[in-house]
Amino acid sequence: MPDNASLIDNRDQLPDAMAVAVVMERRPSDHPWVDEVWTATGVTGDTQANGDHGGDVRIVDEQAGVMRVLHPGFSISLHTDECESYYHNLKSPEPGCYVIARNDEDDVPVPYLVSLSFDEANAYQECEDLVYQVAMPPEMYRWVEYFVLQHYVPEKRVKRKRNNWKNSGKQKAGRPS
Repeated sequence: MPDNASLIDNRDQLPDAMAVAVVMERRPSDHPWVDEVWTATGVTGDTQANGDHGGDVRIVDEQAGVMRVLHPGFSISLHTDECESYYHNLKSPEPGCYVIARNDEDDVPVPYLVSLSFDEANAYQECEDLVYQVAMPPEMYRWVEYFVLQHYVPEKRVKRKRNNWKNSGKQKAGRPS
């Protein structure tokens, strides 16, 4: 998309889903009890997506004990009921993608889901899955921003009224008034 083009001009060209690949990185550990540390370092567009995450995992870089592995085949879809979470993600100081992973039998984290919803990522983290936040690519930011502008309607905040418990009307039996 050219820099001077607006999203409104291209609204019919915006995808319903975005194919992505996850970059995982293995580094040697300084800790005496752990040999290596794995982390997600990025999410990138996946031009060869076939919907089969887990296939074609390959090493893309290996230098000085640091290895980067590409996990292709993920798809991110946006949902209108998650708009508030997307909105808060976009407003944060560092908008991010959330990579959800589980350890395999060799104790290596393998990603199985990529989300842009903080609420969804938090739910997986509460279930003790591994959640990594990585920087959101600019083209994804624009895509999500346009989706939020089209679908997000903030709920009006309503101030609660406190109940006056002293004058609730009925008194419990056995208590003097």
